[in-house]
Amino acid sequence: MKKLLQGNPLYSIFTGSCPVCHQAGMYRDPNPYKLSETLKMHEHCPHCHTKFKIEPSFFYGAMYVSYGVGVAFAVAAFIISYYFLGSSLLTAFLVIVGVLFVLAPVIMRLSRNIWVNFFFNYDKEKAKTS
Repeated sequence: MKKLLQGNPLYSIFTGSCPVCHQAGMYRDPNPYKLSETLKMHEHCPHCHTKFKIEPSFFYGAMYVSYGVGVAFAVAAFIISYYFLGSSLLTAFLVIVGVLFVLAPVIMRLSRNIWVNFFFNYDKEKAKTS
């Protein structure tokens, strides 16, 4: 299944793997809930040696992506709690706050993954080398 999805940016976005080779992870620790390590990344891909941070403050742009991802999670939480579970507006609001709080590390990583995939493309040759 892994080989089937490789080459698609969604593979890199959802797995946190290098956007160029899809072979190695971008983060030092794969667990986003280890809060001291959530945003610590390898400087270069361990497999293809792609430099992830292509300029100083590169990942500040991920904050804009994070806003959109957070809104998407909030809307999904609202729809599920209010329409499908029939909760009150206050309960739906509290569910949104809870979901955003609990998923904050995942949202931060997902936003970085999306952001870096805007600037890098999959390269079959780099995936084979090393």
